Amino acid sequence: MKRDGDAVTYSFEFFPPKDQEGESRLWSAITALEPIAPDFISVTYGAGGSTRDRTIRITSEITEHTKLPVVAHLTCVGSTREELLEILSRYKAAGIHNILALRGDPTGGPRAPWSPTPGGLNHADELVSLAADFGGFTIGVAAFPDGHPASNGDFSADVETLIRKEAAGATFATTQFFFEAAKWKSLVDKLSAHGSQLPIIAGILPVTNVNQFNRMAELSGTPIPSAISAAFEKVKDNPDDVRKLGVELATKLCEELLAAGVPGLHFYTMNTSTATREIFAQIKDKKRE
Repeated sequence: MKRDGDAVTYSFEFFPPKDQEGESRLWSAITALEPIAPDFISVTYGAGGSTRDRTIRITSEITEHTKLPVVAHLTCVGSTREELLEILSRYKAAGIHNILALRGDPTGGPRAPWSPTPGGLNHADELVSLAADFGGFTIGVAAFPDGHPASNGDFSADVETLIRKEAAGATFATTQFFFEAAKWKSLVDKLSAHGSQLPIIAGILPVTNVNQFNRMAELSGTPIPSAISAAFEKVKDNPDDVRKLGVELATKLCEELLAAGVPGLHFYTMNTSTATREIFAQIKDKKRE
């Protein structure tokens, strides 16, 4: 999924809309970002697999109506093994050849106790193996520069999990959003020390809403550096200033990651396009200087 003449991939993530108005906003964002020619876009599941059918429909429609390569999310939660095989069949029939294989979040969110679906799978590496055995897909997985919420601070366990996923057939990973380039570098260095060759694409969150940002960070267990938290607190009541600060901080992080050799940048768009387009333009302008 590399773009011609550029070693770095650029990709965008969307979530399935809840209603027709949300679906219109989603397609507006996709249309606005399509001229950038991203290497891929991805569409998420909700917690508990709650948006599974909408995800399958939206990813199929994007594949049908655009030229954008799609990475479809697939999670263990809420599906039996047979249902997962059926979803893979539906993706393949729709012309989708790339998936992101995830354990998925329980209904209560990533910090809620995990309980596998009866007749289903318990871990993402099992899902990677299932998809690899099914055949015909490039398989990506998730990585966590700040540690997975279920790891309880045991970062070595996260590294070992990624190595198992790679051995099972994963060929790339995208990270949870984070705010310090050193966290990405530490994860990559630890993986390399174990002989891993898994490319770790960095997840970037352009902050445009402070309350939404704080809620997402709390749910995911992603720590917000105090300086960043304080900066957003000062401007939280001015939406334009929040967006400008979000673009500034995300652009700086992208530049640091590019200097560190990141193989790709994956933007969590929140189904809007303005901030992501601004960041992308600034990155490309800097590369031309």
